[in-house]
Amino acid sequence: MAARKIKTPVIDIQARPGLPLGMPAATFLRDYWQKRPLLIRGAFPDFETPVQPEDLAGLACEEGALSRLITHDRATDGWTVRTGPFQEEEFPGMPDHDWTLLVQDVDKWDADVRALISHFDFLPRWRMDDVMISFAATGGSVGAHVDQYDVFLLQAYGHRRWQIDASESIKGKRPPLDFRDDVELKLLRRFKPTHDWVLAPGDMLYLPPNVPHNGVAEDPCLTFSFGMRAPASAELISDYLDTLIEGADESIRYQDPDLKVPEDPNEIDVVSMNRVVEALNAIRMNDPDKLGDWFGRFITTYRAAGEVMAHGEPLPREEIEAALGAGVELQRHPWARLAWRRAKRGASLYCSGLDFALPVKDAQVLAGTEQIGAALYQKLSAKGRDAVQALVAGGFYQLVDDAGLEDEDDYVAEYDIVDGTDAVEVIDDEAIEADVHEVTIHDDGIEVIVDFDDSDETDGKDEPQRG
Repeated sequence: MAARKIKTPVIDIQARPGLPLGMPAATFLRDYWQKRPLLIRGAFPDFETPVQPEDLAGLACEEGALSRLITHDRATDGWTVRTGPFQEEEFPGMPDHDWTLLVQDVDKWDADVRALISHFDFLPRWRMDDVMISFAATGGSVGAHVDQYDVFLLQAYGHRRWQIDASESIKGKRPPLDFRDDVELKLLRRFKPTHDWVLAPGDMLYLPPNVPHNGVAEDPCLTFSFGMRAPASAELISDYLDTLIEGADESIRYQDPDLKVPEDPNEIDVVSMNRVVEALNAIRMNDPDKLGDWFGRFITTYRAAGEVMAHGEPLPREEIEAALGAGVELQRHPWARLAWRRAKRGASLYCSGLDFALPVKDAQVLAGTEQIGAALYQKLSAKGRDAVQALVAGGFYQLVDDAGLEDEDDYVAEYDIVDGTDAVEVIDDEAIEADVHEVTIHDDGIEVIVDFDDSDETDGKDEPQRG
């Protein structure tokens, strides 16, 4: 009997009405998500960019924006990277070719860009990291590279040629992923594309992690990059251990009541190391709710740009409720990240590293809405209303008068964005990955086997970001 051939899914498809992925979302997740790339022609039909190149340049001049300018010298194949903020007068004098401006977190600055995220509700919202937008002059690129996370690249304006190496998903052969050592970007030393496309506005390219790709502007163009958050195991372990240490019981210590006379008093023997493991395992987080609360706080903490802080003294509860009754709404801060999780009793709501014990319905409603009006507020339980008040006091919501009240200043609070870039510790998972030998999940906790290395050497390279 002849062997049955397995049909390989295509990686170039046309979107259809009601099927922006060209297929049901469940089919996409089964056949493509983290398995193979997919080009979707017309994913956003008749798409018109809500952001123009001059808007992006203006945002790149803002203090709180994360921006980079990458230029390529074709004669020497040299690359230069500059980080913002930039001066407005710089852009009119830029050449008409071979440079790219990248700005991260544009969804936090522009409501129309943020609204595009709803098109990806077939994925967990907490997995979405940000929307980065790149403007490239003709020939502009960031070089051939790979990303460590899933990304959707939506062509918003102009045309960009994308070349990818899909050999792993087609032939099962992993392409070489070593980097050049003569540039400050993490660019691939070797890149042999298997596919070559030119994307027009509304076309979208999905790339799983570690698919080599290179995008070059055919003409001045804008590309919207929807990047997923995929914490490295080293990042998870680091934060998890911090939580364990913070709540560790000091009475749990190394013990050896069965100690025998050692053959060599200077040797750390196997029996001693087993006792070390026992001491470590004794402080494992074996309560599912505690483990879930740690992850909820971790994944909703935005780590790339800044922190949210309230401006001035928080408004009294009665004033907030009076404002809601007068038609004012509470608007979520664009930097606030929310998610929720079912717990043993009720649910936990997470907002930018904070957690609140709430009824399931309250947690679902608050995580899923960006505006809170009087009607929604009245439906919340007492615990839900308390959580709203705490979030307002923390700056995660502000009162916004869309009804044009005459006494608007009496109700509308302000919030600040505090730049936390320098305070964020970025862990290079490639440098640590080799030291994490095993992570095992047991019924009573998580066991991590690692080697510790006090070396602080790094390669000093920035990773290209989705452009």
